[in-house]
Amino acid sequence: MINKTDGGTVQPFAGLTPEVVLDAAAAAGLEPDGRLFALNSYENRVYQLWSAERGLVLKFYRPRRWSDAQIEEEHAFALELAAAELPVAAPLAVAGATLLRFGAYRFAAFPFLRGRAPELDAPGARELFGRTLARMHQVGARRPFRERPQIGIERLGWAARTQVLAGALLPERLHERYASVSAALLEKVTGAFASAGAVTHIRLHGDCHLGNLLWNEQGPVFVDLDDCAMGPRVQDLWMMLAGSASEQQRQWGEILEGYRQFADLDYAEIRLIEPLRTLRMLHHAAWVTHRWGDPAFPRAFPWFGEERYWEGYLQDLLEQFAQIEDPPLLR
Repeated sequence: MINKTDGGTVQPFAGLTPEVVLDAAAAAGLEPDGRLFALNSYENRVYQLWSAERGLVLKFYRPRRWSDAQIEEEHAFALELAAAELPVAAPLAVAGATLLRFGAYRFAAFPFLRGRAPELDAPGARELFGRTLARMHQVGARRPFRERPQIGIERLGWAARTQVLAGALLPERLHERYASVSAALLEKVTGAFASAGAVTHIRLHGDCHLGNLLWNEQGPVFVDLDDCAMGPRVQDLWMMLAGSASEQQRQWGEILEGYRQFADLDYAEIRLIEPLRTLRMLHHAAWVTHRWGDPAFPRAFPWFGEERYWEGYLQDLLEQFAQIEDPPLLR
């Protein structure tokens, strides 16, 4: 997520060599045995390593993205979920602290959790996911975040639009078209949120997609609460829907069958699915634009430098007008 405290450091991890990672682990008393493997991560840097007793995951936080208080609130939420016997990756405490430091870097250590990629089309999988997520949301509803951000139109929409327009990736000939389409679309999103009324916001995972979900013998395991935020419950549900309107309706029914066993969902939140999808589309383009100076981003998203990508992206934004007016789940 774009954060106002982020200074836009171009290569913040240039000095984070394997030797530095192992030295950081050793300084924290984690006793690494020298085996180290870099895991896929763009915003932060994440490594799997081993000690004599166990496997660990170290996450090094991008400088100036989140404040210490925001990271510590993320950790406290994960630990609260774990204490409620929910399957989440919660940080380990070292000398009473979960946010650790080594030189210029802030990092956290997590136990290595085994699991495979989720197969939500397996019998009962979506219902089990819904039950587990509902239990997480019941914990999240106990109290609000004080430091973490809100899922909202200004941060994920208007601020993202400004970032793209100020960046160097959007082709010059498409500037005016993007400006007009994105502004009109955000007005449509604003109207949809107003129509939904006063939807309750709770503490959420915030970035609940298949890449942040493992599956083991007991079911789903939620990892990477780096984008946890206050928002409507449906924010953690809609990214599990894909395909045609009828396919999404079937998937939604299976998830809700499990979810309602532990929590209620305001029907008005269904109207927020396509507006939330729109905000994610706008934010994602801004995120890559903002991070383009980090070498990891051109390697991971080379198509962002191509004009045809932006032409297709604008077409996708135009299609969201119809999706907001006629949500697939309500057809």
